[in-house]
Amino acid sequence: MSAWSEYKQKLGSARPWHLLDAENYVDDQVSSARYEICLACPELINLTKQCKQCGCFMTMKVRLKGAVCPLQKW
Repeated sequence: MSAWSEYKQKLGSARPWHLLDAENYVDDQVSSARYEICLACPELINLTKQCKQCGCFMTMKVRLKGAVCPLQKW
């Protein structure tokens, strides 16, 4: 598998432009629960709140319906 294919697989079906439409958001309880998992994960870069595995900004990714954790934690 190419590096690009592997990267795309880690993203799930969520894309950055999905943030522009609130219909793509999960409810606040789900996003909060996801973010708590991320905060406890050693793969989170605390300074920027980015995931080392996928490079996403987790404060935003946890809000999207189609988003998945690349480590399958949520």
